[in-house]
Amino acid sequence: MNADAKTEILLVEDNPDHAELTMRALRKGSLANHILWVKDGVEALDALRSQHAYADRASRPLPGLVLLDLNLPKLSGLEVLQAMKSDPVLRVIPVIMLTTSGRDDEVKKSFELGANSFVTKPVQFSEFSKKIRQIELYWLLVNRLPSAAAA
Repeated sequence: MNADAKTEILLVEDNPDHAELTMRALRKGSLANHILWVKDGVEALDALRSQHAYADRASRPLPGLVLLDLNLPKLSGLEVLQAMKSDPVLRVIPVIMLTTSGRDDEVKKSFELGANSFVTKPVQFSEFSKKIRQIELYWLLVNRLPSAAAA
């Protein structure tokens, strides 16, 4: 991906306050063309698979990055991660686990299931915003994605 090409970020976060802070930080960086926010694990997989309420997304490229909370309703972040990494189409999308938890067992399980990164959300907005911008810069500007996942 180059600096001129923009891509979509899928934000999977059930807490509206955390989602708003994340989207605000991402908009500051302005590398993402679009941020799609979904509130639970089932909705995340529907959006990724372009099904049900997201059927109109079938003609759009896959997101270039998924920011995935661990603790979600309906399907947990780990269940979404496992489903993504088991799917030959979705497995190429980088997944960053973004959560308030930093428990070693959750970090280990996330990486075992194929997470690309695990980031603990800081309490202070300025520090949180800085972390989000660093994530965005690396994963959307520095990192090269396979053409199937690139926008």
